[in-house]
Amino acid sequence: MEITVVIPTFNRYELLKRAVQSVLQQTFQAKEIIVVDDGSTDDTSRIQNDFPQIKYIYQENKGVSSARNLGIQHAVYDWIAFLDSDDRFVEEKLEKQVDFHQSNLDCLVSYTDEIWIRNNQEIKIPKKFQKIGQHVFEENIAYCNIAPSSVLIHKNVFEKVGYFDEALEVCEDYDLWLRISLQFQIALVNEKLIRKYAGHDDQLSFKHWGMDRFRIATLEKLLHLTTDQKKIEKINHELLKKYQLLLKGAIKYDKIHNISIYRKKLEQLNKRD
Repeated sequence: MEITVVIPTFNRYELLKRAVQSVLQQTFQAKEIIVVDDGSTDDTSRIQNDFPQIKYIYQENKGVSSARNLGIQHAVYDWIAFLDSDDRFVEEKLEKQVDFHQSNLDCLVSYTDEIWIRNNQEIKIPKKFQKIGQHVFEENIAYCNIAPSSVLIHKNVFEKVGYFDEALEVCEDYDLWLRISLQFQIALVNEKLIRKYAGHDDQLSFKHWGMDRFRIATLEKLLHLTTDQKKIEKINHELLKKYQLLLKGAIKYDKIHNISIYRKKLEQLNKRD
């Protein structure tokens, strides 16, 4: 198997060096490392001098989805591994996933368990984020439980289901994994093979009120992508919970426009039922 590692980044030069180094230290070597600089204004462009073997691509700031998609499109090899620039691979990460796929040739997507680090200390992963890997659609419908940095995926999957949705500033991974899970097996390699670091200020998940707004956009999209009645029921059940939660938040924070939106969505959902 020949692998391209795609690393999107924005103003994380020091963290990016750590991420790239973790790829170079793999026991199974990637054939290509692509760093997509999404309009950084710090020293990120110096990464191509630090690591001359990488492919460095600069674009004006368009968001992480656009950066990942650009990396996929420039990848020479059929297998793509993603790495967020604030994460690291464990040394055997690629080797373990390659071993899995070579023994499961019909599986085109896998992900792994992870280690969480805060203030240089490993922390316990909350129960709801612990991996099960048996029913990926159901396990991810409430929130994303697959870290992009853990995923290894064949290009054929993108040709079938499309790429990261560039209209979503956050929850773009939630959106893609659910779309993929409608058509493909997504397998868990049940070992802690990435290190995720928390606590720095530029994490996208800290920027937005009502993250479920973005998940709702995905769930509404999925209703038009499947005819599986059981999945449709699960989607509607989750939409009901998220509409109710966001309506409650909109009322609490006096967001008049949002109150109207989610009341209307609840009415439409109830009519469908």
